[in-house]
Amino acid sequence: MKSILPRWFFVPAVVLAFLAVTPLVKADDASTPKDKPLSKAKEKFDTDKDGKLSDAEKTEMKEESREKREERKKAELAKYDANHNGKLDPEEKEKMKADREAEKTARHAEQEKLKAEHEAKMAEKQAAKDGSK
Repeated sequence: MKSILPRWFFVPAVVLAFLAVTPLVKADDASTPKDKPLSKAKEKFDTDKDGKLSDAEKTEMKEESREKREERKKAELAKYDANHNGKLDPEEKEKMKADREAEKTARHAEQEKLKAEHEAKMAEKQAAKDGSK
């Protein structure tokens, strides 16, 4: 009996079927949050220590985050609002942005310094180890 469909049709059909099933398999692997531990920040709010945040725990986390954000905004306003009009003008925002960039650069320099110190200690240990052989 002769097939109605040409032979070349079956190869793309098999490939398409494989591609359609592959995301489903990956989705099953990704949908296991039990295996993933909570971050340290979220661990703080997991009061019942079940590894998941309940609605009440999420609400508490969001509320604390909102309070911290408001405190930070008030502190920034107090620090950068030079004309005391209750809002940051473009010049004041530029000053804040420049200060943040300077802080970021200083943190980066500190991290590089610590990294260099660590590498020097490791090289020293390795040299002592090689010298003792």
